[in-house]
Amino acid sequence: MTLHSWWLFSVAVFLLCAIPGPNMLHVLTRSVYFGVRRTTATMAGCLLALLVALGASVAGLSAALAASPRLFGALRVVGACYLVYLGIRAWRAHDGSDNPAQGALDAVPDVGSGTAFALFRGGFLVAISNPKLLLFAAAFFPQFINPAAPRLPQFSILVITFATIETAWYMVYAVGGRKMATYLARPALKRTFNRLTGGIFIGFGAILLRARA
Repeated sequence: MTLHSWWLFSVAVFLLCAIPGPNMLHVLTRSVYFGVRRTTATMAGCLLALLVALGASVAGLSAALAASPRLFGALRVVGACYLVYLGIRAWRAHDGSDNPAQGALDAVPDVGSGTAFALFRGGFLVAISNPKLLLFAAAFFPQFINPAAPRLPQFSILVITFATIETAWYMVYAVGGRKMATYLARPALKRTFNRLTGGIFIGFGAILLRARA
């Protein structure tokens, strides 16, 4: 892999990661309610899921998904249902007008008490719920790998680059979410935010249901 190929990969990943998706929205909403420091657990969960998906892609799972529409379809439905579940929980969340502390927890789906493990688990589940990630990794990464050179070192460099850029964007969204929290103190605005993010998660789930291998 040449330096030119690495730069092309870095620019492409930078632009791709900037696009708001389930992971970025998840990080943003956690930061709104729990702050940037505690949201690092969510970021770690998302990153671990991405690394697992990339490793599975190298191991050949992406090829198995492409060759087995039923397997891909089953994973797609499970992932889509989880995103829709998150959306419904967010849509129906308490706005905190009666009990702000409880409202903050109710507004963030499936985090339990907001512990580091619960936030980590939530990030992992959101990121791993999209089987299209495996197919993306199988199609995108080989474009920047020189087949005449050892592949493992090249793949390792690409994964480290991808994880670094992804983490940087997580921080951007987390800081943005924390700044938004100041404007969401009013119950009406918090309710609007909950329904907006809930609707987006439901939309992501619907898009995933329509996906094809």
